[in-house]
Amino acid sequence: MSVLILALAAGAVTGIALGALGGGGSVLTVPALIYLLGFTPSAATTASLVIVTLTSATALSAHARQGTVRWRAGALFAAAGLIPAALGGAVSGQLPPAVLTGAFSLIAGLAAFRMLRPAADGTGAGGTGAGPAGTGRITGTGAGLGAVTGVLGVGGGFLAVPALVNVVGLRMRAAVGTSLLVITANSLAALLARAGTAQNLDWAVVAPFAGAAVLGAWDGKRLAARVSGGTLQRIFAWALLAVAGLMLLDVVL
Repeated sequence: MSVLILALAAGAVTGIALGALGGGGSVLTVPALIYLLGFTPSAATTASLVIVTLTSATALSAHARQGTVRWRAGALFAAAGLIPAALGGAVSGQLPPAVLTGAFSLIAGLAAFRMLRPAADGTGAGGTGAGPAGTGRITGTGAGLGAVTGVLGVGGGFLAVPALVNVVGLRMRAAVGTSLLVITANSLAALLARAGTAQNLDWAVVAPFAGAAVLGAWDGKRLAARVSGGTLQRIFAWALLAVAGLMLLDVVL
């Protein structure tokens, strides 16, 4: 199978997962780039930021038209993560591949466990949030998410959505839309910090991957309307847990 077909297929699967689940789909990007397309961990996290930025920005425009983006709360949350995201992006290129892969596998495992226990943190479909927290807690949480985005090249939707529900106090629907603003801002900040390394990416692979992911996100939204959200989430979580385990095993061996 040619590299182009692999890139298109992997991008489509990533986009469908992102569109169907709202958050968490982008964590498939890094392992797909490493194990299917032969990217180094450092190059994969940089390429992932390109893909995540484009996909989340496209989805953000759709949610903005639907009125589900809370711009003021999202801007405060995102602003707190900009500097950590940029610093994380700069630091990531200096980390050993094994450290990046190991850290990513742990984050992917965390995402999988959170998806398997959607009601435990109050972020189920009917979640209303726990009420807004103080500015200090909001900025602290936003900064932490920005750092994760910068270092590992993931959008962090699986962390942003519950944080916006439980820390900021948004309802679930608004949290999903607002998380896309946070993800877009953090990913772009981290990508700008890696501007030098981004020039060395294999754009013949990254461009079709990103295009397929953007298109796949629309199909994912339609799939979510036909299949139970809980069923989709459980299937994706177990697949993600398997990927995380394989990546961790690769580091250990």
